[in-house]
Amino acid sequence: MNIPIAKTVFTDSEFEKIIIPLKTGWVVQGPFVREFEQKWCNYTGIKNSVAVSNCTTALHLSLSALGIGPGDEVIVPSFTWVATANAVEYNGAKAVLCDIDLDTFNIDVLNLQKLITKKTKAIIPVHLFGLSAEMNEINKIANENNIFIIEDAACGFGSRYFDKHVGSFGATGCFSFHPRKAITTGEGGMITTNNDDLAAKLRSMRDHGASVSDHQRHLGNKPYLLPDFPYLGYNYRMTDIQASIGSSQMERANKIHEERVKIADMYDNLINEISWLQKPFRNKNYTHGFQSYVCLFNPEKIKNNTESVNAQRNKFMEFLQNKGISTRPGTHSVHMLSYYKSKYGYKNTDYINSYIAASCSIAFPLFPGLKEDEFNYIAETLKNYNF
Repeated sequence: MNIPIAKTVFTDSEFEKIIIPLKTGWVVQGPFVREFEQKWCNYTGIKNSVAVSNCTTALHLSLSALGIGPGDEVIVPSFTWVATANAVEYNGAKAVLCDIDLDTFNIDVLNLQKLITKKTKAIIPVHLFGLSAEMNEINKIANENNIFIIEDAACGFGSRYFDKHVGSFGATGCFSFHPRKAITTGEGGMITTNNDDLAAKLRSMRDHGASVSDHQRHLGNKPYLLPDFPYLGYNYRMTDIQASIGSSQMERANKIHEERVKIADMYDNLINEISWLQKPFRNKNYTHGFQSYVCLFNPEKIKNNTESVNAQRNKFMEFLQNKGISTRPGTHSVHMLSYYKSKYGYKNTDYINSYIAASCSIAFPLFPGLKEDEFNYIAETLKNYNF
């Protein structure tokens, strides 16, 4: 048996819909992008959605549109995919790292306030693995200090905090449609905002800063005239080919989320029997999206024996790989990566919880279409592991 960490499952609907832009010849940003954006608004309950080329460009574009640049500081969690910090650095600002809460893997709000300076212009909380960050407290801190919130909701499809979908709390929310995400367009991203003026600026800046899009111009009465360019923009557009795939998947958005949660419930029941794995945080105030199912390995020994637990985890991951079961660390810690270590002189233990999470987390296979016999095989393999 060979069980991947994630798998993209397409239906006949995607195959049927993707042919349409190929037949019409309009394959760049066009009607399917707008359709996908509207369906995303309907699902999340957020007023505006702006499709872009990926979540990294969504973060970069949000920062640029909000005027964040050289000399500014933006607080990001240390335990996150590198793109969160990279997007800040693209603009010449400094990514100021904040440690995480090991129970949730999300930014530790108790440390957040201490990091704010006169240079702080924004906070980028990450809703990691599909669990919302503690947005009430983060909003309170941001409002008190007059700073922006840009939500990194790359994993946030289906994730809610007190019944509000993530991406609705900050100036913008940034989503990913990478193949490991619940909704995928291969590569792709979405920016959400309830601010109409900001949405208009983002739509312009994703398209080189143009005052109207190519599709709007071609449908107008003077398609031969080029638009004005009021902003310094980028080519961060999503194609209609990609959007046709995303739009089709949004027709079964609730089913996709429900199946991911069902599989997570099965893992929860399994791990109740396994003392050396700590299952993901859940409570009634959070609706988990379960982009990934991430546990801590050997949590009882982790604090004072991180290196030895890391070695044990790696041995366990190798064992599972040899059994045909793919796993991954939850993600990496930014301060442990060579570029950031070299630039800022970080040591591994500077952000101790992020160091532990990077060294001792483990993600198990989770995707719609995971078969019963595959899950049972995973369950028996875990239960019979001689730890």
